[in-house]
Amino acid sequence: MKLIKNLALIVLTAFAASAFANDTVKAELAKKYPEVKAERITKTPYGNLFEIFAGGEIIYTDEKVTFLLLGTLVDAQTRANVSEARLQKLTAINFNDLPLDQAIKLVRGNGSRRMAIFEDPNCGYCKRFEQDVNSTDNITAYIFTYPILAQDSMEKSKSIWCSTDRLKAWQDQMLREKAPTAKATCDTPVDKVLALGHKLNITGTPTTFFEDGERISGAMAKDRMEAKLVAAKVMPTVEAKR
Repeated sequence: MKLIKNLALIVLTAFAASAFANDTVKAELAKKYPEVKAERITKTPYGNLFEIFAGGEIIYTDEKVTFLLLGTLVDAQTRANVSEARLQKLTAINFNDLPLDQAIKLVRGNGSRRMAIFEDPNCGYCKRFEQDVNSTDNITAYIFTYPILAQDSMEKSKSIWCSTDRLKAWQDQMLREKAPTAKATCDTPVDKVLALGHKLNITGTPTTFFEDGERISGAMAKDRMEAKLVAAKVMPTVEAKR
């Protein structure tokens, strides 16, 4: 019993010390860089660095905030991209909170594996990625038209939504370079999708969310997408903010 109490005391002491250090970083950051709004501060196991998550990005610093480091942290032993893995966790969402009724729905096979993709109709990377999405089995892809590249992107997005067959109009644009022809006179969710994308700090297309809530920015190889679909769990992996 005494051993258990001692272990509990050690854990509580370590937790308190970590919390104190995080608070110190938070206070120093607010004093020296008030423009940086930290959403979460975490002590890393690398070189006494602290990870600051702010504005959808990761910044590294020391306890006294004597520097701010913007860049990629790589584990020298495993060669894993630590920053990328952490960013996927920190920017995760609850997949079921997405307004899926505002997306174009693509179902292939049994549709058992879900993903949501924010894409601009004029995005070249999106068009290449769309080819892999359309050739992947057993998925349901919710495609949010996210027109951020040009005014023409907005016009095409609204025209696609107002088409009799939205999915066909979207695939014509993305896979066959055939622009939509429907008049954009119906009510569309495009403005709402834009607002949602800004809220989620989506700054480029394509941006993909999987069922576990994690995101991947940019086009990915088909084998990576398949691996992520397999690994993704139904429950979200959103981390609580400190």
